[in-house]
Amino acid sequence: MNIGTLLRKYRKERKLTLKAVAEKATISEGFLSQVENDVNSPSVDTLMRICNAIGVNAGELISQVSKQEKIILIKKSEWDEIELSHTGFVTRRFFPPENRTVIDSSVLVIEPRKSIPVRKNIKNAQEVLCVLKGSIELMLSDETILMGEGDSVHFWSNPESQKITNNSTTTSFVLWVGTL
Repeated sequence: MNIGTLLRKYRKERKLTLKAVAEKATISEGFLSQVENDVNSPSVDTLMRICNAIGVNAGELISQVSKQEKIILIKKSEWDEIELSHTGFVTRRFFPPENRTVIDSSVLVIEPRKSIPVRKNIKNAQEVLCVLKGSIELMLSDETILMGEGDSVHFWSNPESQKITNNSTTTSFVLWVGTL
């Protein structure tokens, strides 16, 4: 998680608008948006004014950023500990949503004869799948790609006509990476 993401999180938790925070911090709304999206970095003085406008302690905010996990490891031995819900699939994410700014990634665990829904509200994104164990069927528009253990594919997302299905008789494990 970075400073901009945390600022946005706290601003939204307090139900404050960009305009209200920008006015109170005496900065432009556009600059605050750039800070929240990590396009621009504020000076220490400006960061303190933004934090005061939101009602958070700047020192604690910086401490949170410095303490965030930078590496998440999912060991193969943990695969057996996964409890699948009634949907027949689960995703083991590497980072929480607030830490994902450019890419998202997870290990998909799909029971036999189950499908995983596509990500919603995705436009112009790319995805990579690598079958770690088992097999899957990737449907993209009118094309069906059968994938077995060790197979990988890189493709442009197509939420309207995309589906990942495990048509085998064993649980499949798939590494998934996608741009946001």
